[in-house]
Amino acid sequence: MKPQLFAHPFSSYCQKVLVAIYENGTAFDYRMLSPDQADTVEEWQSIWPIKRFPVLKDGENAVMEATIIIEYLMLNYPGTVRLIPQDPQAALRTRMMDRFFDNYVMTPMQKVVFNQIRPEADRDAYGVKEAKAMLDDAYAWLDGVVAKTEWAAGDEFTLADCAACPSLFYADWVHPIPETLPNTRAYRARLLARPSFARAIDEGRPYRAFFPLGAPDRD
Repeated sequence: MKPQLFAHPFSSYCQKVLVAIYENGTAFDYRMLSPDQADTVEEWQSIWPIKRFPVLKDGENAVMEATIIIEYLMLNYPGTVRLIPQDPQAALRTRMMDRFFDNYVMTPMQKVVFNQIRPEADRDAYGVKEAKAMLDDAYAWLDGVVAKTEWAAGDEFTLADCAACPSLFYADWVHPIPETLPNTRAYRARLLARPSFARAIDEGRPYRAFFPLGAPDRD
């Protein structure tokens, strides 16, 4: 039986896992989480009452959190693309960059998006300003990193780049990467050109009208 992924194609963290899956051509069953799939939603919530996705179900095993799902798949369904290097020091660098993208790009990006969903009286202008300032700092630091390497943790595509794909994709919609940071902009372009992420982008394309801030007419 193939592992089942409870996910939605427009979700950033779901895209992170899908990139890893598509990199290795891993066989899986896509359990779409949408209002018209009530049975799937009910099963997902019974597995993970925290109600966050993606969630992977593999037989009796339930795996939560995008990074852990990718590591689980690497251990149990290995492919030709090794997303965490075998060398311990390189693996540590990869995991550090994975956390960088999740914590300092994805998190502030989502803070701006979720603020837009709130009733206007409950919005947090100061929090949005803080989030955008963190994105500016993250973009600037990353510009120096990817000036030296093709990918986030070195010359090979890894878990770190799976995290970077949706992080920088949506963050640039929310708070554009300045033209003064050509390396960060070029790295984002390389990510969008990667076939695994290009596929994930296309699968999420029909849902762009739901982006709270309005999806830009690009990408």
